[in-house]
Amino acid sequence: MKRIRIFVAYDGTNYCGWQVQPNGVTIEEKLNKSLARLTGEEIRIIGASRTDSGVHALGNVAVFDTESSIPPERFAYALNQRLPEDIRVMKSEQVEETFHPRYAVSEKTYEYRISNVPIQLPTERLYSYFVYLPLDIEKMQKAAQLFIGEHDFAGFCSAKSQVQTTVRTIYRCEVEKMGHQICIRVTGSGFLYNMVRIIAGTLVEVGLGRREISVVEEAITKADRALAGPTAPPEGLTLIKIDYKGDTYEI
Repeated sequence: MKRIRIFVAYDGTNYCGWQVQPNGVTIEEKLNKSLARLTGEEIRIIGASRTDSGVHALGNVAVFDTESSIPPERFAYALNQRLPEDIRVMKSEQVEETFHPRYAVSEKTYEYRISNVPIQLPTERLYSYFVYLPLDIEKMQKAAQLFIGEHDFAGFCSAKSQVQTTVRTIYRCEVEKMGHQICIRVTGSGFLYNMVRIIAGTLVEVGLGRREISVVEEAITKADRALAGPTAPPEGLTLIKIDYKGDTYEI
């Protein structure tokens, strides 16, 4: 038996998130079925990040155990012949049997993209949040710095979060203007359910002048969901990479 790690990229538009669900098609389900056809084994992959419905990824990570004789590095090519075009395994490799993608120490990086134009561009509607009013990028940048460090992010997660602690560490939180798009890039030790989308929604409110920076600071210090902004829509969010102490894959 060997443990194979795969780096997965996908367009989440047509899927009900990563995790297998009874009432919708998911990324995990597609990977499990493709692996079963490929190996003849009943395989259940373990994913690092269970992204939500409509959220995209360039570098999600998963592992599975197999007795197949297929060389580890060939799994990527073999799986891609069986997967739909909106899911791709970018790399496959053998890892230690004890490696667990969720419990190993890592840094996760997400990007949230905002299309800040008067009229929505059709080609961007599935991959960015359309905001037609002008955003104050400098205010957003100042507010973003407040998230850096170790905080109780109870005010920036969904009520569905079922975790032992809501304390997380953010290493970097940057807001960059790229033409007509604004990119919020967040790197942290881990994230709560909808945490990045609530951070993005809060920064958009700051950029629109609807929420003062002081209120954002209060939302963090008091861990109060009522003081934070709304949850931004899923289509703007992409999981960029998961870095295991320098051991990562990035497009």
